[in-house]
Amino acid sequence: MKLPVIKQLTEFIEQNDQDYVIEAVEVLEALTEVPSLKDEELDVIGELISNMYGALEVNKLVKDGMSKKDALNSFMQRVLGSIDKG
Repeated sequence: MKLPVIKQLTEFIEQNDQDYVIEAVEVLEALTEVPSLKDEELDVIGELISNMYGALEVNKLVKDGMSKKDALNSFMQRVLGSIDKG
């Protein structure tokens, strides 16, 4: 996951609507079913999906009253914490 990408997607959600991101995730998830995709291509699609889900989570934290900066930091700390445990 890349914080600048999540931040940009979060701003997109604020300016537009989270439904665009949800629908984009659904399209990307459908693309992962293409049998001829190479591992590198699947990795890129997976990274995009992860960033989009991250932005949706940050957006939820902001809606729940957290500042955008705190929401981004909180989300990334959880991600890093889960990586350390894995």
